[in-house]
Amino acid sequence: QAYMNLSFGTLGTAGWSTDPDVTEYLELGHHDPQGRGFTIQSAEIALDGAVDPYFRGFGNICFGIEPDGHTHVGLEEAYLLTTALPGNLQVKAGEFLAEFGRQNTLHAHQWSFVDQALVLDYMFGPPSLRNPGARLSWLVPTPFYTELTLGMFNGQGDSAFSYRASDKDATHGRTPLDRSLRGPGDLLYVPRLVSSFDLTDSQTLVVGASAALGPNNSGEDARSQIYGVDLYWKWKPANAEHGFPFLAWQTEAMYRRYDAGADMAAGLPAETLEDWGFYSQFLWGFKRRWVAGLRGERVDGNSGAYDA
Repeated sequence: QAYMNLSFGTLGTAGWSTDPDVTEYLELGHHDPQGRGFTIQSAEIALDGAVDPYFRGFGNICFGIEPDGHTHVGLEEAYLLTTALPGNLQVKAGEFLAEFGRQNTLHAHQWSFVDQALVLDYMFGPPSLRNPGARLSWLVPTPFYTELTLGMFNGQGDSAFSYRASDKDATHGRTPLDRSLRGPGDLLYVPRLVSSFDLTDSQTLVVGASAALGPNNSGEDARSQIYGVDLYWKWKPANAEHGFPFLAWQTEAMYRRYDAGADMAAGLPAETLEDWGFYSQFLWGFKRRWVAGLRGERVDGNSGAYDA
């Protein structure tokens, strides 16, 4: 059972935008193209292997080049996964992308489009939602596939944008507090329920619901709540060769309730901000290795006293 896989992948894009500085108007993710011309979106080293009969290990190290030419290195994921727990249970522990919806867990090379959907950048910030923590999953004994997961994370830093982050943009203009991790109530909890149904021999439907609940750094008792629902439908004929042709439709919608604390020095009152957004995308795999896609999306919400 001993094995180890190693891969290295690089993503590059070339493009043009109607405005020379798209970062002035859009909240972009770390791997999104940053403007006109060429962008090295990521260069990733990925490893996975068997640790022993009870665990598998995964790691992902990402290199990126900023628009100013500087190179940054980031540890995107490094975790253990159990392989032999009873009762259809599984535990993941380490640094990993939170299992919220369908898109957040994907690395850039797994995306269907060249950039990440706006609602994910808006809710989770440029690095996506990932943190040190642990996740317990249970494969529910139902006639169809159903999985229930609960993730527990530190919930701090830039990769927990809507929670205990240290960026003023994340706290809506408030001076970020230094809220330490004092107990279970200060953790970020991410529950998810997902089910899959075979509608016909050639059609599959997957539906899911997620939440991310935890404190934020804008006030002593301030908290953030993000809720999401997602849907995925795929058609593939019985005589498909290497998965082609196919049709696939995917959509996610999210709602955020953010308790913003008062900051008298900045002239900002305590208030509750509500934001929402969604994307919907359609993919047509018309020939092996060739896929055409179209995505529509919208984000909106309460700008509050501090309008960034």
